[in-house]
Amino acid sequence: MRILQATNFFKPSFEAGGVARVAYDLSKSLVKNNHEITVFTTNRSKKNINVKANRPLNIEGIKVYYFDNLRKYFPVKIVPIPYYLPIVARKEIQNFDIIHIHEHRSLMAIIVYYYAKKYNIPYVLQAHGSVLPFLQKQNLKKIFDIFFGYNILKDASKVIALNETEASQYQKMGVNPYKIEVIPNGIDLSDYNNVPKKGTFRAKNSISINDKIILYVGRLHRNKGIDLLVNSYSILIKNIPDSKLVFMGPDDGFRIELELLCENLGVRENVLFTGFVDFDTKVAALIDSDIFVTPTFSGFPVSFLEACVFGLPIITTTKGDNLDWIDNKVGYVVPYNDEELSDAMFNILSDETLRKKYSDEANKLIETIFSMDVFINNVYAVYQKCVKQSKYM
Repeated sequence: MRILQATNFFKPSFEAGGVARVAYDLSKSLVKNNHEITVFTTNRSKKNINVKANRPLNIEGIKVYYFDNLRKYFPVKIVPIPYYLPIVARKEIQNFDIIHIHEHRSLMAIIVYYYAKKYNIPYVLQAHGSVLPFLQKQNLKKIFDIFFGYNILKDASKVIALNETEASQYQKMGVNPYKIEVIPNGIDLSDYNNVPKKGTFRAKNSISINDKIILYVGRLHRNKGIDLLVNSYSILIKNIPDSKLVFMGPDDGFRIELELLCENLGVRENVLFTGFVDFDTKVAALIDSDIFVTPTFSGFPVSFLEACVFGLPIITTTKGDNLDWIDNKVGYVVPYNDEELSDAMFNILSDETLRKKYSDEANKLIETIFSMDVFINNVYAVYQKCVKQSKYM
């Protein structure tokens, strides 16, 4: 099957977030299954990547167009502007059997949508936790939806929801329920065949083998609830003084305020900010950590699966989407307040039997329902439905 993946960011721009990783893993796996994969993406997230722009490149058997992103000329963060995309899309989109659009509020999505409609090519839309116009720039998102968003959603052959919460959000946006397919993310275990030895991250950051490590992985943004995590940690440290809180991810406008909060609460010496790190450093941190905490999230974070690969119990809160496989299975889902979050961390860190129970269950989930094979089979089945349906239209 000839498949186009349209995503604002792709390998190596993983600092842009989980969507880039999902699009890459999906494309790589589909190529292994003998499908012809083309990717439309851009050459800049937070920084330029050293690739030739506006022409096809072979990346691990994937035909990738890294379109020059004019966003680099703007002093403030704006949506990616792949100005050369229409020239290529006009010629190539008619040659695909199916298109997979990752995230719909972008110029990339508008352009790909336009030519998909023009040439009657079916497309799948996956919002990756951004169905509703909430959080940042709500008014701009609502305006976008009036002119483009509702049509992009409505005209999709299928939409992929990461969980039941997102499925209901699609319906609120007017998507017909029969078009909605719930498919959780998967993870490729072969990416973790050669990993750093245990203790590497601790040694590099002078963390004692006796210290408990609480790990957060993701952007440092106000809407992530990480100020709550710092407040909760200031309570936890009174009971578990030999501990470290690690924030691993790029700053998204909140690090200075977060560091000041750590200073004011008297925990700054026990909190490590790594910034964005490469894959091996992230894996080393996962191996050496004791629990994985994400106060709030939307969709289905790939970081949750990465935590499960290394048997890390997961703690999150009720503020955000719902994943029914976490609470009392691989960790806790607690009310969104500092006392509850602190208690949850303490319960697992102080009870090795409980921690081991959640760790073993996390490993089992990765080997079964969240394997990359299951994910690919589910997504490809959706592609087949769309292609078959388009032949009768």
